Amino acid sequence: MACYISSRNNRYYAAVEDTYGTVAAVTAAQRFSGLWLDAVQEHERPRRRDKTGTRTYQGITGELRKKTRFSLKTYLYNRDAGDAPPRYGALIEGALGGAPRTVAGGAALTSASGVNLSFAQAHGLSFGDAITVGGDLRLVAAVTDAQNVVLSAPLTAAAQGGDVTGATVSYSPAAQLKGVSLYDYWTPETAVQRVLRGSAVDVMEMKVNADFHEFTFQGQAADLVDNKSFVSGMGGLTAFPAEPVLEPLSDGPVPGHLGQAWIGTGPEQMLTLVEARVRIKNNVDFRNRDFGSLAPRCLVAGDREVSVDLELYGQDRAVFDEIYQAARQRSAIPLMIQMGETQGALCAVYLPALVPAVPELLDGEERLRWRLRGSTAQGAEEDEVHVAFG
Repeated sequence: MACYISSRNNRYYAAVEDTYGTVAAVTAAQRFSGLWLDAVQEHERPRRRDKTGTRTYQGITGELRKKTRFSLKTYLYNRDAGDAPPRYGALIEGALGGAPRTVAGGAALTSASGVNLSFAQAHGLSFGDAITVGGDLRLVAAVTDAQNVVLSAPLTAAAQGGDVTGATVSYSPAAQLKGVSLYDYWTPETAVQRVLRGSAVDVMEMKVNADFHEFTFQGQAADLVDNKSFVSGMGGLTAFPAEPVLEPLSDGPVPGHLGQAWIGTGPEQMLTLVEARVRIKNNVDFRNRDFGSLAPRCLVAGDREVSVDLELYGQDRAVFDEIYQAARQRSAIPLMIQMGETQGALCAVYLPALVPAVPELLDGEERLRWRLRGSTAQGAEEDEVHVAFG
């Protein structure tokens, strides 16, 4: 018997639930790597106010409602180039609500001019879809006609006639959110194995230009099911689910300094980005006070808040004038950040209408740094943020 359980012998899986709180099955393809999963379950403790003739706490009979919180951090990983969702795609779908939309790629291009892209045949794209061309991942900001679209940012290399697009998968917001089953398996198999059922992703955060590009998911779950205290019927299960047969997993994280950033309407990319954080908060509430119920029966999504923190090294360029004027006038400009530089290791987040915060000018270093904290994304209807992989 080992003297302890190694934290390296830990594996995560995630799947979107068809019915909130009913555990969704997972396959080996839904296993993903991560830094850590923190799951905390606490029981409500109503205070006894009756006179028992003693100062000793005499306990409470019966089951109590529980509150289960979780936080998970992972990286952006290399993946096979194609339209398959990332392995933790269920968590992104849980945070945004919209089902993944795939573009198979292989469409021939005729030309590209700035943000305008022309196809040889009908493209079949819509707003929020994504394409890749070489090492560029772009989202469709507008559809001009059946053969022309406007991109979220210009391509870094001019498209040549005969170039073809690569496959992508993209996520957009929806009015309703979905529950996620989040599995936490360990070695040895006799150790405590857990499933967070009805996990609601309240906060999703993407961090750019750290050692590696990072994703964090936080929220609350309906319950924590484990193999040691399992009773038939928990989460709609008759038995605690066995882990899928393990397959090799050798995905590598994408270095945080690789990528592109585009701010404003100008043709030049932002080359002096120091750090960026994009935060999506759903303000989730739960139907959890029903008489006779010990766990939430469903989740309710509140107002979505999308905020961005940016740090840039200042330059005497038109784009900085545009950012500053937009911040002072509270007008919206687009922001697109691409993480990675090769197909199969690309992720992009696109905010069509970001109202930048007024910059703080930090002059304590040799170079002037701009800090924009709490910039806010807005939109018309479920369209303020889009996330894509290619």
